Amino acid sequence: MMLRTRRLPASFAFACFSALIASAASLALAADHVPMSGPKNNNDTTKPGIPGVRSCFWDTGPYSGDPYYNTAWPDTNTIYWGAKFTIPEGAKLVMEGQFPHSRYTSYVSYDERGQPVETVADYLIDPLPGHTNTTRHGADRTAAKRSYQLEVKTGNIRDTSRPEGIYLEDGRSVKVINAPQNGDVKQQVMILRIYTPDRGTGITGGVPLPSPVLTLADGKVLRGNAACQALNSNQRLAVSPDAFGMPAWRYRELLNTPGKPDTHPATRPATWHAQFDRKQFESIFTGVPTGDYSRKSEGFYPTTDNTYVRTFYNRKFGPVFVLRGKLPVTPKTMNGDKVMNVKDVDMRYWSICSQKGAANTMVTKCLNDEEVVIDKDRNYVIAFSKAADRPRTAYPECGINWLPMPDDGDGMYDPDQGNMMIRNMLANPNFKQTTREVQQPGQEKEVLGPYLPTSVYLTTSNFESSFNCKSPGEVAKIAQDTEEMDAAQQAAAKVK
Repeated sequence: MMLRTRRLPASFAFACFSALIASAASLALAADHVPMSGPKNNNDTTKPGIPGVRSCFWDTGPYSGDPYYNTAWPDTNTIYWGAKFTIPEGAKLVMEGQFPHSRYTSYVSYDERGQPVETVADYLIDPLPGHTNTTRHGADRTAAKRSYQLEVKTGNIRDTSRPEGIYLEDGRSVKVINAPQNGDVKQQVMILRIYTPDRGTGITGGVPLPSPVLTLADGKVLRGNAACQALNSNQRLAVSPDAFGMPAWRYRELLNTPGKPDTHPATRPATWHAQFDRKQFESIFTGVPTGDYSRKSEGFYPTTDNTYVRTFYNRKFGPVFVLRGKLPVTPKTMNGDKVMNVKDVDMRYWSICSQKGAANTMVTKCLNDEEVVIDKDRNYVIAFSKAADRPRTAYPECGINWLPMPDDGDGMYDPDQGNMMIRNMLANPNFKQTTREVQQPGQEKEVLGPYLPTSVYLTTSNFESSFNCKSPGEVAKIAQDTEEMDAAQQAAAKVK
């Protein structure tokens, strides 16, 4: 199929970087994890299997960026484990765990299409007597006694009274999560998430993975491997073909929608789309509005504690895609901060990810809220490019963030296309500029305001000219050179 192409404008009018960042002292510097914000991509294809910690119950995973399982657009600062099981008739299943040293953890149950049934966020789980829920406001995050129990019941009824997508610490707690028995095999599926483990605590956040305790109908209690055997937790995952991503044939059809340019579905400037259901996602490609806007969690194994907004980019518009926006206020946890502060923030977690297409659904790299470099007003600049096109000023030391475009584009059909996604987790009910408040497509800019990034495409050289490096070392060198040059000018003027 022959598609139309667009001619790029000869130049871009772009604001000077110095207007965004007043001085080096105002920068919040973060480490630059090149080339990955998760483990380095050193996949060894000469050995079978995937690296990482697993148990007989949590035997599917870890999911994250490479070298772990990488599908369904994971966050590279998050580790995910999946469990597949069937609770025997009349039995009772309880998970015994510890609150990890991390930003967030949760349990989510799913149907066979990867759609969430129920989410239980960490702060809703009561700790055991004498123990501490380290995720609640004001809690000691370093507490040694941090154990809990959560019952898993067979059921497909979602408790609509429990808070989802907002942080609402009002004394309520959740003791049960419902997991439906899917299909003829009656398979139950649950995912454990650990977001941003504290530095030095490993991918499990410094605690063991939760253990299943199964009480059979006759009162016999099984733990560990015996519980897993009774739960048939080594069964194959039985899901529909579109659970982890859009079928490749359908994605190709949508990508080649008649009358669309070869940059489709990317636009210039970028168009942002809040996530609703699968039909609404396809309408981004077709241009025909449709979908159910009542729930914003119908993606590929999402959690209902997150709401999402995404855009598509295409380097046919230019090799460097630049975003400017404002970062919400979030808790500080990565450095093992002692006290949890979740009431004086806008949301629990924020991240932005560079990803492949809707059929491939691999993530390349993400930056979370503690990694993004911001100025004194919490504004950020993020440059997206392939590694070969990375501007010399797009480094955290310069006050500018960088994320890699995938080397193979969407990973399927267009080597120039990719997409990015922003997560908003557990928003403060008083903070209204969040994706949770978007009620239908087209409201994104009005609702999010400065928290929805603006965009422009540039060449590498144009970016470097527009966005200077303002590292502390560079600022100090400029100050020194300025004084020396001024002294030289004064000395020259005094020569008779």
